[in-house]
Amino acid sequence: QVQLAESGGGSVQAGDSLRLSCAASGRTFSSNAMGWFRQAPGKERMFVATINWSGSTAYYAHPLKGRFTISRDNAKNTVYLQMNSLKPEDTAVYYCAARILGIGSSWRDEYDYWGQGTQVTVSS
Repeated sequence: QVQLAESGGGSVQAGDSLRLSCAASGRTFSSNAMGWFRQAPGKERMFVATINWSGSTAYYAHPLKGRFTISRDNAKNTVYLQMNSLKPEDTAVYYCAARILGIGSSWRDEYDYWGQGTQVTVSS
């Protein structure tokens, strides 16, 4: 069992940066692929980024590549999402997710555990 807790959300101005953190409990974190998703009001939960178990491979939703960076610290059981040059359209609840498998995925249904989410609001 893996429990996930996101933090670091908040209200910022367009152009600002935020770093989200996701702390994981459980002894399997270092073997889990991790992902970030986001859900804007009235919309489906969408893929943001994913990273494999070792942190050697990451990939992103195409429109976000270059502004967002996913990373992980297996010693701290934590995955991060660095978000730069934020835009109002980045406003959403951001969710952290874990896969039992170690290979990252952009498919929501391939994740086994989810956090409760953290709100990010970007104003213009």
